[in-house]
Amino acid sequence: MRRITGKAKDETLIELQNATESQTGDENSGNGVSSSSDKTLLPGHTETDNLQPNKDTVFFKDGLRRIDFVLSYVDDKDGEKKQERRREFEANLEKAGLELETDDKTDSKDQKTYFLKIHAPWDVLATYADVLKIKVPFKASDIPHGQDVPLEWLTHPFRLPKHIMHPQPDYFTYPFDKTKTDFFLINDKDTFFPPSTRNRIVYYILARCPYYSEGREERDKTGIKRLLSNGTYTAAFPLHDCRYWKRARNAECESERYNLYKNWASFLCFYKEQPINLIRKYYGEKIGIYFAWLGFYTEMLFFAAVMGVICFTYGVLSYDDNISSKEICDADIGGSIVMCPLCDKKCPFWKLNSTCLSSWQSHLFDNEGTIFFAIFMGIWVTLFLEFWKRRQARLEYEWDLVDFEEEQQQLQIRPEFEIKCTNKRLNKITQEMEPYLPITSKCARFSLSAATVIFWVSLIVACIIGLIAYRLAVYAAFASIIKDPMRKIQFVGRFITPQLATSVTASCINFVIIMILNFFYERVAVWITDMEIPKTHLEYENRLTMKMFLFQFVNYYSSCFYVAFFKGKFVGYPGKYSYMFGKWSKLRNEECDPGGCLIELTTQLVIIMAGKQLWGNIQEALLPVMRNWWSSRKGRHHPENHYSRCEQDSVLQNFSQLGLFYEYLEMVIQFGFITLFVASFPLAPLLALFNNILEIRVDAWKFTTQFRRPIASKARNIGAWQEILNTVAILSVVTNAFIMAFTSDMIPRMVYLYAYSNESSMTGYVSNSLSIYNITQISESNMPEDRGYLLNNSIITCNYRDYRYPPGHQREYTHTMQYWHILAAKMAFIITMEHVVFVVKFFVAWMIPDIPSDVKARIKRERYLIQEYLHNYEVEKLKLQLSASFITEPHTEMSSIPDKHEVLSECL
Repeated sequence: MRRITGKAKDETLIELQNATESQTGDENSGNGVSSSSDKTLLPGHTETDNLQPNKDTVFFKDGLRRIDFVLSYVDDKDGEKKQERRREFEANLEKAGLELETDDKTDSKDQKTYFLKIHAPWDVLATYADVLKIKVPFKASDIPHGQDVPLEWLTHPFRLPKHIMHPQPDYFTYPFDKTKTDFFLINDKDTFFPPSTRNRIVYYILARCPYYSEGREERDKTGIKRLLSNGTYTAAFPLHDCRYWKRARNAECESERYNLYKNWASFLCFYKEQPINLIRKYYGEKIGIYFAWLGFYTEMLFFAAVMGVICFTYGVLSYDDNISSKEICDADIGGSIVMCPLCDKKCPFWKLNSTCLSSWQSHLFDNEGTIFFAIFMGIWVTLFLEFWKRRQARLEYEWDLVDFEEEQQQLQIRPEFEIKCTNKRLNKITQEMEPYLPITSKCARFSLSAATVIFWVSLIVACIIGLIAYRLAVYAAFASIIKDPMRKIQFVGRFITPQLATSVTASCINFVIIMILNFFYERVAVWITDMEIPKTHLEYENRLTMKMFLFQFVNYYSSCFYVAFFKGKFVGYPGKYSYMFGKWSKLRNEECDPGGCLIELTTQLVIIMAGKQLWGNIQEALLPVMRNWWSSRKGRHHPENHYSRCEQDSVLQNFSQLGLFYEYLEMVIQFGFITLFVASFPLAPLLALFNNILEIRVDAWKFTTQFRRPIASKARNIGAWQEILNTVAILSVVTNAFIMAFTSDMIPRMVYLYAYSNESSMTGYVSNSLSIYNITQISESNMPEDRGYLLNNSIITCNYRDYRYPPGHQREYTHTMQYWHILAAKMAFIITMEHVVFVVKFFVAWMIPDIPSDVKARIKRERYLIQEYLHNYEVEKLKLQLSASFITEPHTEMSSIPDKHEVLSECL
């Protein structure tokens, strides 16, 4: 049965007569009313069984009332119980003032699904706009926009049409007050509140509406979320305004989805700006602020990418000046240096020139330009965060979010908190009773939550330790498989060394482990956050954000931290090697290549970062398409316009409340890669730039074509992510300083060049950076199984990477003075770089105000105008009241009225 409800009980009998508007083909996207026969209607309900269903429309059958929200359900084996819940819930929605209309299952393509359409009349919208303090226009803005910029014509190819960038005029706004409707610019009550505001209000009611009968109070039986979880309803969503690929023919349909698809989601628009104001108007401020941040981050990445390419180009151009690599590759120098085995038993003695290729590769990323790039990135990240604060402040003003924080804290209490917290106490500010969570329950929940987080972080650390053990164990296997380079260098052995094979396979395995752990921990994090019962939506998101980022930080970055700061640092020397779990484990700690560990860190970073971006884009682009195809594979035997707007949107993917959270998380993890370890891979910002250009259009395409319309919600900033970005920015200065000092080979080369080189050149550096060990002193457990090469060539010493005295010296195998000079230079470099970058960072942050001066002026201007207009409004209202009382009072008192009127007006 189809019905239209929500009318007054004393409503008189009416007859519904609908004129036939025959529309065919694509013109069914209009909102005309189909033919019907005359019927006598009961009060409060309208039978519309004989109406032909309107197809692609966002209005009720009468073609007048807009569909603000849709609930869908099917009949199943628990039908009676669910039907009772639906009956009580819908009855309570009607009591709240909402109007309902149901489409029968026979009109749906699967012949199973009912669609309950919800319309919020003006009285409901006005009441809840007052409750939620929604800001609405009261006067057109008289403040001119920015002045003309010189050479503005150069940016025209990147601009969008003005009606797309600014879909509505600029107004001064004030929180809606139901008692002052004539104060606001209300031209048409039906269109005064935009669809995003309407669906936000309706969802606010749905989330708090109970589904128990009057007189029975069961607190847990409240809200649409619970009805969705127990299967009473299968979906709840607002409607898109039209089909995305074609503009609606009816003028009352805004076609904003079409405009977004054409000017934003199209990949041909990758070089154009985003229509941020239209995104905000259609999807709400929370999604709008995300895309504004992502767009700004991508713009700033362009400058970092340019500097990274310059740094990499310097490494390529200085290729021929790399004396160290030439010495390593020289048959007379590197070919004559015999190196000690890199593992026990399986690894042979090897010649230094076998690492010729990796030494050239290291120079591309480990050169003098890397130091300047690391310092530049420390300053870049500060500029990015400071300029974003200014951009964010401008958006806060333009989107009426300046005073939103307090409203959000007080008004957006989660329904789950209200339901589960049965205890109440007096709020000292509002002097009203409100639910609260007892301190004992809060401590118990937090303790369990902390223990769960610690367990999962410990699990990641255990996986990393296992991965390190894999690297140590498999290195010997690769060393025995890849032929001895001293005897016969095969083609594979020339390009794939045991170190490279171990690093690549370990990085790939690490990436798989990261993805698996992410899959499980995401669900655990949501569960423990739900268990804590946060009070507000903002508090819920902040707690989940901190838990997820802590886990992801350890999960994604721990292997990079190992390669950067631990590998090759605790090796020992041939007579006294260090082992991971003691000598009994036979897992000897890894050594770095003679060129340093930086190239391995680069390999690790490229595999994890590029792999994550590739996998993320595949998931984001393909999964929604496959799911939508699977859900709509049956019943689609007609063109799209033969199905109602409800049906077309119902087969799309639901955009969950945490959908935006995962988008932020993906970008912040990427931000960590391009800041924490950027000194090892200057091209990381370029990869991120290409990924983000694609990411913006993929996300836009998903939102406009693959997802149902999200419920609009407000947010004045990016929330807890701002503090996380600030923390990562500070940490990045420290990590890059340590990478340049301890992972890169730059400082030892500089010390040799300026303190130990006789010719003020790098000639002889390779020999200087190696120490000598007497082979006869190597223990039997460390010697290789195959010793034929030693017997044939009568070699008695081997070389290893360290600064120790040679055999026969009175302090043999202890660190030389050069080692301490290099260590002192490394510490001095760290302190100098950190202080320079931090001083510049804080100076830049101090120089750039968080709020632009013109925005401050506009805020003050708007507040002044609000006070002035409210004052004038109250004065005029009082004048009208006094005039009315003047007419009704006796003639004898008429002489005194004008005087009273003038005095009151002057006082006001």
